[in-house]
Amino acid sequence: MRVRVVCFGVLRDKLGGGEGFLDLEDGAIVADVLNVYRERVPGFSWDSIAVAVNQEYAQVGDVLRDGDEVALLPPVSGGSEGLMRVEIVDEEIRAAEIVAGVKAGSDGAVCVFDGVVRDNTRGRRTLHLDYEAYREMALEKMRGLAGEAVERFGVRDVALVHRLGRLVVGETSVLIVVASAHRGAAFDACRWLIDTLKKTVPIWKKEQFVDGAVWADGEPFPEEIAVRAGREVGSGEL
Repeated sequence: MRVRVVCFGVLRDKLGGGEGFLDLEDGAIVADVLNVYRERVPGFSWDSIAVAVNQEYAQVGDVLRDGDEVALLPPVSGGSEGLMRVEIVDEEIRAAEIVAGVKAGSDGAVCVFDGVVRDNTRGRRTLHLDYEAYREMALEKMRGLAGEAVERFGVRDVALVHRLGRLVVGETSVLIVVASAHRGAAFDACRWLIDTLKKTVPIWKKEQFVDGAVWADGEPFPEEIAVRAGREVGSGEL
């Protein structure tokens, strides 16, 4: 079957045109269309878009029919100029693709923090790291940090991606990309993002050494969110 695909805004520019046709297997779903375009534009924040089928919003599992019109819709005007890609992933972070996807012609600087697994901690040889998170809360906090960085430092766009699960030496655990017209704002926002993430986002790291394993000491929570032990808890209270 064949569907007509239309796109707008930044997607139109990235795809080199506003419409085209796509041949799919019978029974294809919206996700199949997205998978095709993910390969054509790697590094783009596809999770930030909406999809409409025949001018009605659709979900990735909706079944398509021959002749359908599928519209790929980036965030509408009125929000941040950038797309603020924020993700928690379980697979390899493709840093080069993400950096390329953030860059724009108006940028004079792109600052990147690529946090990688090193082979030792304080002289103890590292085998691997295991990351876990309070996933839904962590993602929401990361979105808030990205938005605050744009507002506080006046940068154009932010990508903030953290990986969970087991990582070996040399793999990226967290990637922060900040795009801005000026280098000072990009440097300041990038440093603020990683420092604040480490203090406020509920993600934990277990380090596996050749001679044992330990949960890494986390940085103290800021005073405004730390639980205080000053009040006694009576019976019946938690």
